[in-house]
Amino acid sequence: MSIYENVKTACKEKSISVMELEEELGFARSSIYKWSTNTPGVDKVKAVAEKLEKPIEYFLE
Repeated sequence: MSIYENVKTACKEKSISVMELEEELGFARSSIYKWSTNTPGVDKVKAVAEKLEKPIEYFLE
C-alpha cells in the first residue's frame, strides 16, 4: 500500500476526511493525495502520524 492509502485508512478510523486532515495541518489541498505517487518529506509524515496518533512506521509499510 502507498503512504496515501495508509493515511486514508487511518483517517477513516478517526472519522475525518483526508481533506480535513490537510486543513488541520496547514497542508496544501490534495497534497496528501499526491503521496500515492510522490514520496513526502519525513516532517510531513511525522505531523500526520502525530495527528492521527499512529507510529510513523504505520504509514511507511
